[in-house]
Amino acid sequence: MYNRPTALRSVLAPEYLEHCLSRLYDIGPWKQCLFWLRGFNDTYRIETPDGFYILRVYRSEVSESDVNFEVSLLTELQGMMDATTNVSEPIPKNDSTLYTVLDAPEGERIAVIFRYLKGIEHPLDDEASCYAFGRSAAALHAAMDRVTIEQPRFELDTDFLIQQPLKRISEYIGIEHQAVPFLREFAVSLQKRIEIAAASGLDWGLCHGDMHGNNNAFLEGEQFTHYDFEWAAKGWRAYDLAQVKARKRQSPEKQDALWNSLMKGYRSVRHFSAEDEQAIELFIMARRFWVMGLDVAFIHQDTGALDYGEGWLHGFLEEFRHADHR
Repeated sequence: MYNRPTALRSVLAPEYLEHCLSRLYDIGPWKQCLFWLRGFNDTYRIETPDGFYILRVYRSEVSESDVNFEVSLLTELQGMMDATTNVSEPIPKNDSTLYTVLDAPEGERIAVIFRYLKGIEHPLDDEASCYAFGRSAAALHAAMDRVTIEQPRFELDTDFLIQQPLKRISEYIGIEHQAVPFLREFAVSLQKRIEIAAASGLDWGLCHGDMHGNNNAFLEGEQFTHYDFEWAAKGWRAYDLAQVKARKRQSPEKQDALWNSLMKGYRSVRHFSAEDEQAIELFIMARRFWVMGLDVAFIHQDTGALDYGEGWLHGFLEEFRHADHR
């Protein structure tokens, strides 16, 4: 298997993508395909006489089932949106399908072309924009309550958010590492607290899954358009909103006022109980624990181990210890 060059993760040449995909879409001749962003997946910007489009090439670990769920969800949601919110829907191919399986050095990768967003990535640094984002997030959740898609899908439960990351982290640092007992204790405690909170009847349903407000929505006029639904699945809505509260781009002295405005906007559209809001801090920590596990998942094939040693581990341990004291 390894007697010839083997890639862990390639960056596909724009010319190859144009060769494979341009004839499959009725969007006009491709004037340019520009490598735009390397993230969890690879993003390209396509320019044709009709305008711009966004091409996402998913990493090889993302399955057809995963992509099919995401594009099916977006297609159904696109017809449910109101004046405050929208989603970036996939562009259909000439045969009406929504994705293409491509050959890559590391194996098969899936490509989807999305509508290009002409708005701005808003920093959510004032009360009016936070109110509007809260209203938009609520409208998205309300639409997700009406989605009828029935496909197998993971859930954003404590197994996904806590137990799976704990296993990955422990295996990465070594189960004999002195930090493992604390991480296990922290994970057990956090899971118990979430289960106690959930027993009060927290709002559960389809979530965006990555609603941190940094790169999941653009403001187009007075409408937020949401994208990046790769992690969309059923979960606690408090988990979705916890990601917005924990965002790093807001000044600390303004955070309470901005959060209160976001909550007012959300509650102007749909119910969010006091119990749901009280659980936000728990889900901020659950999100951070999941992010730590996500770091580990990408080390071996993408980011490399250099920046994920004892300093990285110490930073998370201190964060979790501080959370425990609170």
